[in-house]
Amino acid sequence: METGIEIEILKKGTVKVVLDDRNPSTAQKLYENLPLEGAAQLWLEEIFFPIPLEHEYENPSPSSDKGDVSYWPPGQAFCIFFGDSQPASDVNHIGMVVEGLEIMKSVEEGDWVVIKRLF
Repeated sequence: METGIEIEILKKGTVKVVLDDRNPSTAQKLYENLPLEGAAQLWLEEIFFPIPLEHEYENPSPSSDKGDVSYWPPGQAFCIFFGDSQPASDVNHIGMVVEGLEIMKSVEEGDWVVIKRLF
């Protein structure tokens, strides 16, 4: 069964993500702990924020593609890559944005982000 999550940026819009099998244990643990929320932080073309989830590296990747949704173990952070920037260090990719990626360009530092189960 395909698993999806919704990322809502309050007052900006909603993004849909399909979780994939690049880091299945990380994706499953995130999904089981939803809903999660926090204040957006920006780094180049990446939105991230710390979440109360501890998980080690599973299949770490030093690079990302536009639309990747990832978990960064050293900072216990949820990350959305919406442009060409790359992670500061290895991440566990857990899914891909399938709808609404353009909304991420309007996100500002401190915008409230809510992640919840979609299906």
